[in-house]
Amino acid sequence: MQTRNTEENTAVALRARLRQERGELPLSQRSRGALLMRGRLFTWLNVARERAQAQGRRLQTIAAYWPMNDEPDLRPLLEQWVEEAGLTVCLPVVRERDAALVFRPWTPDTPMEPGAYGIEAPTGDTEVVPDVVLVPTLGYTPEADRLGYGGGYYDRTLAALNQAGHPYIAIGIAWEEGLLPEDYQPAPHDVQLAAVLTPAGWVPTAPLETGGAAAGSAKVFSHTLR
Repeated sequence: MQTRNTEENTAVALRARLRQERGELPLSQRSRGALLMRGRLFTWLNVARERAQAQGRRLQTIAAYWPMNDEPDLRPLLEQWVEEAGLTVCLPVVRERDAALVFRPWTPDTPMEPGAYGIEAPTGDTEVVPDVVLVPTLGYTPEADRLGYGGGYYDRTLAALNQAGHPYIAIGIAWEEGLLPEDYQPAPHDVQLAAVLTPAGWVPTAPLETGGAAAGSAKVFSHTLR
């Protein structure tokens, strides 16, 4: 029997199990895993920007997230992108319930305030449209289908970007423990990601064919980030 992500199935129990397994990860494992993911993202984006430029695309604005509930912490990398690489980093804001997210620019000096669900978000009214979206991901398939937290915000957001015709790359950020059962099937409204990044590597492969190692394959360079 297939595990389908609808109200009539076991998605609630599946999310609860994944949350519990994630919460039980040792702090040392979470710290090392986040470091590996920051290193892989650093390396990938450097190559991806060159590859995108050759294709007439621009990867300048990166939508990240403020970590909560044992999510991988990318904040040291976000600071480096802003302060050293001159990239525009933005964070999601729930401006309206049951609607797409909006993204506001962020720097280490940006005033923050608790937003929806108690998640810190930038203040102000300026909004930007991202070229890369780093999506917090609870569960994932080998094909980069995503199981989120049940609110549907990222599905609506990615669908809105598609409808607007804005090119973007959506990358799920997940722990290896989030790999879903083989019989899991995404719901029709779920938007497939370009790839998922775990501490073990890319699933299935790095976007834009940049050569990032797939999960379980050879080791990749991990840039040491503060």
